[in-house]
Amino acid sequence: MAISLFPKVERGEMMEQKMIEEIVSQVLAAMSGTKQADAAIKGIPVGVSNRHIHLSDEHTETLFGSGYTLTREKELKQVGEFAAKETVTLVGPKGVIRGVRVLGPVRKFTQVEISRTDGFSLGVIPPLRDSGSIKGSPGIVVVGPCGAVTLSEGVICAARHIHMQEEDARQFNVTDGSRVTVTVDGPRGGTFANVLVRVNPSFRLEFHIDTDEANAAGLKNGDMVKLGQVREN
Repeated sequence: MAISLFPKVERGEMMEQKMIEEIVSQVLAAMSGTKQADAAIKGIPVGVSNRHIHLSDEHTETLFGSGYTLTREKELKQVGEFAAKETVTLVGPKGVIRGVRVLGPVRKFTQVEISRTDGFSLGVIPPLRDSGSIKGSPGIVVVGPCGAVTLSEGVICAARHIHMQEEDARQFNVTDGSRVTVTVDGPRGGTFANVLVRVNPSFRLEFHIDTDEANAAGLKNGDMVKLGQVREN
């Protein structure tokens, strides 16, 4: 009796298709794992933030003259931001710090970012805040070549944070507003907790800390750190 070969062919094709699907699934899983591994390996570059000030239009004119425009001296890593040629003097209840760099472009309000050590020198206690959160912070006197401004608030110690583009966020499996830990290798290695993640298409990957934190961990600009535990808000 003749036996049809078609059922065998159909079963073989089904088995082959299933095998292909399994292989594709394994390859995709491996690629995903590779991306996560690559993200962990490449790490995050460090940007150490020295004391500086962001000025409003009004305060720029008071300090440097009517119609004055800040002079770009050095482009910063974050798109559109720059270190200006201009500097100011901060005058606190107990001391003075000269040569404080102005960062551009101008903002809607003036914000002074210093370390806790700077605060001791000036006689103010800067609260630990995310940039832009200045309500209830101490004030200070800012002196420029053409005048002075007395701030009623605006002096903060900027909380450590990471700037990321959307692709970086996908690789590290985080979102805007995530809180993460950052680990540091080396002789003074350790862990930074409660690090805010900021995600924006214009951002460039960088971990921002102040000079006190950098000195404690033995870090400098361009050093690499690793992302640790992720905690969503």
